[in-house]
Amino acid sequence: MILKGEVLLLVLLLSGCSAATRDTDDDLSTTTQVKIALLGDAALGPQRLEVKTFQGGVTLSGTIRSEADAQHAVAVARKVQGVRRVTSELKIQPQ
Repeated sequence: MILKGEVLLLVLLLSGCSAATRDTDDDLSTTTQVKIALLGDAALGPQRLEVKTFQGGVTLSGTIRSEADAQHAVAVARKVQGVRRVTSELKIQPQ
């Protein structure tokens, strides 16, 4: 009887590990896709923004030229599949 309980516990623990790994892989893919979208944008590509993703939430950081560019970066990130929310930590430094 104890063996069945231990097996059940092991199965539950392993399934939780699998879910955590899947989320990490999804976050990595989302980060990559957002970076590609930003780099591919004519206005944003040269600005080299940082992108971090955790559980589908994307955080943009770095220095950007204007508030309009910051809003545009957020809009570009939101269009990427897998993005649940976007947080801007962008600092505006006019050039």
